[in-house]
Amino acid sequence: MTGTSTSGIIVILLAGFFQGTCMLPLKYTVRWSWENTWLGFSITAYLIFPWLLALLTVPQLGEILARTSGGEFLRILLTGFGWACGAITFGLGVDYVGISLSFAVILGLTASLGTLVPLLVRSPAKLATPQVAFILLGVGVMLAGILTCSWAGKLKDATLRKDHAAPGSAPQKSFALGLLFCILSGLFSPLGNLAFAFCRETTTLAKQLGTPEKYVSIPFWALLTIPMFLGNAAFCTQLFVRKHTFAKFLLPASGPYYLLAASMGAMWIASMAVYGIGANKLGSIGPSVGWAIYMSSTVVIATLWGLFTGEWRGAGQKALRVMSAGLAVLVVAVFIIGFNSR
Repeated sequence: MTGTSTSGIIVILLAGFFQGTCMLPLKYTVRWSWENTWLGFSITAYLIFPWLLALLTVPQLGEILARTSGGEFLRILLTGFGWACGAITFGLGVDYVGISLSFAVILGLTASLGTLVPLLVRSPAKLATPQVAFILLGVGVMLAGILTCSWAGKLKDATLRKDHAAPGSAPQKSFALGLLFCILSGLFSPLGNLAFAFCRETTTLAKQLGTPEKYVSIPFWALLTIPMFLGNAAFCTQLFVRKHTFAKFLLPASGPYYLLAASMGAMWIASMAVYGIGANKLGSIGPSVGWAIYMSSTVVIATLWGLFTGEWRGAGQKALRVMSAGLAVLVVAVFIIGFNSR
């Protein structure tokens, strides 16, 4: 493994930490409805921070946008709206089944599609090489870890439902509906990485115009997050109209909630920007191999946060053992894929 590959993997693991942590504040905005927090997150993650970061790091931003073709803008727009659907169902999945299980299911599907599609399309000549064979083995191991984590979540849900069956206990949110949200998110969310893999015009222009290598992907993320914001804002708006929850923004002592929502957005865009830097360091297979490492490390971090914040309290020893085994398998998958990404 080269020094560049090693540094790229380390950078991607940092991105996974940010991504695995970014939904944590959602657990603490308890006086707001989901849509209040999600709109605050969307404004910062998909509108303010991406463009602020682009303006601060890419002096040639205006020229890059002026020279980007209409076809590229259209591709980014369509994939961005699809990714917005993934983000909406992602947030709902976290709300229904918690950080640990939602991240495991969603990112398992996302990692599989986001890893394999760019590899098959951009590097088909490498499919017969031992390197790709090991990468595919790593993806298979990763899916085994994801399924193990999902099984642990099912065990936890069954145990907690028994405990909540007593009269007067708080109702549990539908596990089946939450799992459906997670599956839908897992199908839509890879569109972000697929756009990164195939919509390369802005990145190429940034390189040609002298943008530092570590910042060349930032104009792309700034463009992609515009349809992300529009899609998420539209969904939250219809929830405000239907549920009459917009007034919760004016509740007394809501100041910390605004900061929590903003911190979600800051960690999310930091994760995307750092992932782009790390994936570029891995070369042509960065969008496939890097994505697998990114998703796996994100699941590990999110699961650890779930354990730390008590999501698994009362779940039983069997569920905890199964989840621990799933995390161990995911760590092995990261090493298999990472050490074959040279």
